[in-house]
Amino acid sequence: MTEDLNDIIKDCVSGKREAQAQLYQMFSPRMYPVCLYYTKDQTEAEDVLHDGFIKVFKYVSQYKGSGSFEGWIRRIMINTALERFRTQNYLYPVDDVFDYINDQGYDNIISNITFDELLDIVKELSPQYRMVFNLYALEDMSHNDISEKLGISVGTSKSNLSRARAILQEKVAKKYQIDKNLNKLVV
Repeated sequence: MTEDLNDIIKDCVSGKREAQAQLYQMFSPRMYPVCLYYTKDQTEAEDVLHDGFIKVFKYVSQYKGSGSFEGWIRRIMINTALERFRTQNYLYPVDDVFDYINDQGYDNIISNITFDELLDIVKELSPQYRMVFNLYALEDMSHNDISEKLGISVGTSKSNLSRARAILQEKVAKKYQIDKNLNKLVV
């Protein structure tokens, strides 16, 4: 960690507004996309970013200096988004029937889709599926961790992930006009 960042953190601990503004300017451009992954739109992402930075400033004295400061802030942003998500009651239990949906064989097609295109398609998922998918795929959380974070059962987490994958496959197939039987683009 650079000396400048250490000084900014120390000044934030002391409650200096200028240091808080510097920290916000330094990290908000990197945290806003994280917030977007877990929210339905830009307005909600901005709210999560704002609430997250309030927590950063409130708890900055608890940062111990071990590990990445950016990672510490990222975790706060994700937890803030999760808290907001839980209060909106978006998660519904789904039968485990979706747990073992077979992969449709779109691997070669999906490998040609850009990350931004895939994120746009992920944003079309319902909030409960998008949240579980993002935590599993982007944050590499286990179903046990997801169930604890969201207050749902492990089975519900697995079901929501499986259903999200199936919906994503359908959306990719539709968007790119993939013939399911031939696994190729339709011309």
